[in-house]
Amino acid sequence: MNLAGKKQETNRIRIAKRIAMELREGTVVNLGVGIPTLIQNYLSPDSKVYLQSENGLLGMGPTPPKEEIDMDLISASKHPITLGEGASIFSSSDSFVMIRGGHVDTAVMGALQVSETGEIANWAVPGQDILGVGGAMDLVASAKKIIIAISHVAKDQSPKIVKKLTYPTSGIRTAEMIVTEKAVFRIENGKMRLDEIAEDSSLDEIRKLTGAEFFVSENLKTMCVE
Repeated sequence: MNLAGKKQETNRIRIAKRIAMELREGTVVNLGVGIPTLIQNYLSPDSKVYLQSENGLLGMGPTPPKEEIDMDLISASKHPITLGEGASIFSSSDSFVMIRGGHVDTAVMGALQVSETGEIANWAVPGQDILGVGGAMDLVASAKKIIIAISHVAKDQSPKIVKKLTYPTSGIRTAEMIVTEKAVFRIENGKMRLDEIAEDSSLDEIRKLTGAEFFVSENLKTMCVE
């Protein structure tokens, strides 16, 4: 892996670790495609957070060692996983009954864009082929809380956090929290608040790389991932 690739992976792990700190005992949490699939590796075995995968699993465990990988046991992102204590396996249709029935406490998902009010776009890019919506719209509509895990900017360095979406929306429900490798934002009453900044970033950089308006918390903290 080259230096750019190592930096990107380090950033992804930072985001996953920070979100893992946010997940509470006894909650059912769906992990979406991309960065969220790393989160199970940073939860303690006794966290009692129940990870749900939309292909039909409740109780997802961390990524197994290479010698123990069984590709019959994968997440919705087709990544190898393990089963946590007391895990249940069921059909994909039952999984979506669970999601649509409002039994998922938190959905952690990636996004192409997030607006300053927390509106999410994560299923289509205008002018490109649509590969499928997946479970994104069901989770946006039904999860009790939505956390977005994204890199702060796209490959072309354009902001992913924008004033208004230019990509198709995933639904009228909005995210409560956005975690990037540079910052943590929370959204309340349609307004975005900057709560944490990474040690290797600055407020000036955050303002420059964020396309949305936000206000800075009176209790602004350094982003912690330990």
